Amino acid sequence: MSHSLTHVKARGVRRRHSVHAWLVLPVAVVVVLGVVGWAYVRGDLNPILCDGPCPDRYVTPPQALVVAEAHEPTVGGPGSAPIDGDALVSAVSGPLAAESLGRRPGLVALDARDGRVLVDRADRAFVPASTTKVLTALAVLDRLGPESRFTTRVLQDGDRLTLVGGGDPYLTARRSASSPVERADLATLARRAARQVRGPVRLRYDASLFSGPAVSPTWEPGYVPGGVVAPIHALWIDRGRVGAGRSADPARDAARAFADLLRAEGVRVIGEPEPATAAGEAVARVHSARLVRIVERFLAESDNEVAEVLLRQAAIGAGQEPSFAGGAATVETVLTDAGVPTDGLALHDGSGLSRRNRISARTLAHALVHAARTPRLGAVLGGLPVAGLTGTLDDRFAREASAGRGLVRAKTGTLTGVHTLAGIATLPQGRPVAFAVMANGTRRIDPLQTQAALDRVAAAIADCACRG
Repeated sequence: MSHSLTHVKARGVRRRHSVHAWLVLPVAVVVVLGVVGWAYVRGDLNPILCDGPCPDRYVTPPQALVVAEAHEPTVGGPGSAPIDGDALVSAVSGPLAAESLGRRPGLVALDARDGRVLVDRADRAFVPASTTKVLTALAVLDRLGPESRFTTRVLQDGDRLTLVGGGDPYLTARRSASSPVERADLATLARRAARQVRGPVRLRYDASLFSGPAVSPTWEPGYVPGGVVAPIHALWIDRGRVGAGRSADPARDAARAFADLLRAEGVRVIGEPEPATAAGEAVARVHSARLVRIVERFLAESDNEVAEVLLRQAAIGAGQEPSFAGGAATVETVLTDAGVPTDGLALHDGSGLSRRNRISARTLAHALVHAARTPRLGAVLGGLPVAGLTGTLDDRFAREASAGRGLVRAKTGTLTGVHTLAGIATLPQGRPVAFAVMANGTRRIDPLQTQAALDRVAAAIADCACRG
């Protein structure tokens, strides 16, 4: 009897365990599917699904952008009616008068389709901060084209190897599987070179593609030692970053990393890398991501180092000296050739770190219209952060500015006492408006309040029922 009862009890235990297993299994499946779904949305599965970054047609847009796209007007539809400039002036007058914007803020708004002036309240040029990057992006795309790539090479001349920088702003020590812009790396270059080289060798490096000072004399003295920005070189890795700081000599540090990677591949490297002029035959090379992807990423992240590299690449494309001065001259030429007004324009860098830069809201707004109407410049708009969703605007456009979430794409600009915003706002009827709103002299005002005031101006544009 006891044996039978024990047997029955044991079977009961097994059944309960079985029931528990069936209850746990769906939960586990849900958890796994949730993790996979989260990784899919973040893009972590792109290297598996698409062998790299997935094409745009596979990207699920945020819901706010779907709504904005649904409003895109057809020819002859309601969105084709002209925008009422007087109504737009009325819509932005209140937000533009906010005390947190300081004295005499500037605003220019244009119909992005035909350039017609809707609002012009800017009588001077402003310190632009990072909205400078809009002009840098436009210039490099104009001079080089969206499909351009930058090449890092290894040359061999007898027992000497030379690592030659090609001005790839996103060159890394090791390849990132998930990044759409970190496509070239020294580990791959070392592996390819090792197949062609028999040691021992001496390593040299050539970063002479760029000229002029590596640090702008118009930057604050503490920027480089304080880790705000790295010296600008045609050869570096990880955008000149070393841990939480910046390298004092990015080219030499890149060469040292390459020497270590060559040794890991079995190549005997003698001594320390030395700077030299490139000579010999190419034995290995790696290519950057396409410029269109580089521009989109650096605008979204507002990367200062990448901006300065691209300023020099634009100068090279224009046949100018690849320096701060040559890049600034190239930007002005590109704008002038495009018919963009440049009154008051003064550029000393490509990132906007210089407080001596001056750009009018009129220049920025017209530059955006030019980008909107020129297919090869599409990445200028494509890289702009989306209000409340991506990049440097992911945590903005809250509360009173929430009407702009998903309907404003804009480049931010921030220095102490300087706040700017330039981009495209989509009206309720689907018409795009190019705008630039700029505030200087706000040192004594809470910067978060000034940023929120800028957001309210842009949101008022997006929320304006400005039918003609």
